[in-house]
Amino acid sequence: MGLKEIITEIREVLDEKDSLREGALRLTREIIRLSGDTIKALHRGEVEKAEGRLELTREKVGELRDMLRGHPDIYHTGYVQSAHQEFVEASLFFAYMRGGDFPSPRELGVPHADYALGIGDFIGELRRHFLLLLLEGDLEGAEETYRFMEEVYEELMMLEYPKGLVNIRQKQDQARHILERTLEDLTRAKLGRSLEEKIERGILKN
Repeated sequence: MGLKEIITEIREVLDEKDSLREGALRLTREIIRLSGDTIKALHRGEVEKAEGRLELTREKVGELRDMLRGHPDIYHTGYVQSAHQEFVEASLFFAYMRGGDFPSPRELGVPHADYALGIGDFIGELRRHFLLLLLEGDLEGAEETYRFMEEVYEELMMLEYPKGLVNIRQKQDQARHILERTLEDLTRAKLGRSLEEKIERGILKN
């Protein structure tokens, strides 16, 4: 085979991959947007809207997987991994808010490593829910959320693997920092509640 024919073949292969890459980028942007919409709707209590957005996200994730079948060099790139993480985060938060079982990586159709990284992001979303509960004055609900965050963090810390396999250490460090801040917020809120009750009891006695 002449060099010209080889170059022609290379161009055909790379043209196809370039086209797939563009399509994958478009889909990952949609997945990230829809995942964010799902989470926002859940925080607003719009469960039906969240469910619809999450179903659309699931369809886009399947479309992305089918598009890149046979092209692992593109499927395992950072932007695809990021989209999967957002989808996992939204799916886990939806399950938590609905009180249902958590979907497995196989059920979501995402790689196990991407799912693991999504768990780290899930802890961050739980903190946001915790803070909203505090603002609403639901101290008991906030504490319950914090206790669950502890459980998730403990499970996340069980994943000790080399960075080349799954870059989980950064997520673990972030989760630990989030948990520490959340405990501080919870402690201040409980002390504040205790002080208010003491003041109230003093006023009633007088």
